[in-house]
Amino acid sequence: MTSERRMIPQPFTDDVELAGHIIDSLLLPKVLDEIMSQGGRFEILEISVGQRRQDPSAARLLVTADSAEQLEKIVRDIGRHGAVRVHQQDAQLVPADMDGAFPEGFFCSTNQEMQVRIGSVWYRVERPEMDCGVVVSSGNKVATLPMADVRKGDLIVVGHHGTRVLPHGRDRDKLGVFGFMQSTVSSEKPKNVTVREIAAEMRRAKQGDGKILVVAGPAVVHTGSREHLSRLIREGYVHLLFAGNALATHDIEQSFFGTSLGISMKSGGGTAEGHEHHLRSINRIRRMGSIQCAVESGVLTDGIMFECVKHDVPFVLAGSIRDDGPLPDVISDSLVAQTAMRELIHGEGITFCLMIATTLHSIAVGNLLPASVKTVCVDINPATVTKLADRGTFQSIGLVTDVEPFLRVLVDEATKP
Repeated sequence: MTSERRMIPQPFTDDVELAGHIIDSLLLPKVLDEIMSQGGRFEILEISVGQRRQDPSAARLLVTADSAEQLEKIVRDIGRHGAVRVHQQDAQLVPADMDGAFPEGFFCSTNQEMQVRIGSVWYRVERPEMDCGVVVSSGNKVATLPMADVRKGDLIVVGHHGTRVLPHGRDRDKLGVFGFMQSTVSSEKPKNVTVREIAAEMRRAKQGDGKILVVAGPAVVHTGSREHLSRLIREGYVHLLFAGNALATHDIEQSFFGTSLGISMKSGGGTAEGHEHHLRSINRIRRMGSIQCAVESGVLTDGIMFECVKHDVPFVLAGSIRDDGPLPDVISDSLVAQTAMRELIHGEGITFCLMIATTLHSIAVGNLLPASVKTVCVDINPATVTKLADRGTFQSIGLVTDVEPFLRVLVDEATKP
């Protein structure tokens, strides 16, 4: 009679650590919840909790899983919350084998601060942006890279070894709406308090502590809010404007005809042949060659686009399949428009983004922003601000309200003596 020895499967383990404000920013609970939700187990080996507001905390965990694949996925996913392997190795770099595509298994970037280890040294990833890869160039310069921009031979980071994410936690200097970099969406919160804090943030930027990007939809014009945004530009509260063909067209239509999509901005009623006004406005600007030429020649004398030209505020008008015309300044190639927006976001040093009444543009720009950019999304539709957070722009504050009263109060608060 022979006895059989049953082989007991051995668990797979790895040590990870977190450091920083991991308690009050809820990073440690998020890590523990992620481990358990994926069927893993954890043991807290060491933990030290900061005793004062400015003191960091640290924890070391033993993560256990039933397979190497499960362990790798858990460690990868908790890495988004700042957990890193204790025993690190250099990142794996693989040359791209073709234009326009990463090697399989490439490291997918986040919008938070990231680092890559090369030659036992940690290098900061420049231009943090979600849903890109990471490329290493000469001099160990490390940066995010959009998929469409990959060129054969580029050294691409593959896998998660030798990478770490440094998540944004609580802003310890502020206790108000920007005290936590997380999405807040409600139609019932006290809006005046939120608007005052937004105005205070914009005043700080105007005084030299940052730069402001405004992303605006055509409802800014439809709702009679054009002069509010024009004044913010005129007063120096806007450093960069992103919009589409519609905002610029309807803004210019109001300048030329006093209408928006043919509706009188004075009476609110229709006008004779008003449905033609937006096309005639586009045609007039196309005959001039550009919005800037129309301003410089005295053809365009007021409005949002006029103020941008007069006050040297750069703008990107990104086109869509729905566009009439479009205006000559509109970039119809979406990849070219993305590149232009990326260059200005980083080149201008944007620190604050105000998104107003535009679902698709808000989500698109949110995908390009580093998590360090404080973001406010204002829309009458709660789904817009919710979608923004769901698509990864977790740092956004959502304000559900009508555009015109929001901008009116914002201008009053921002321009107070």
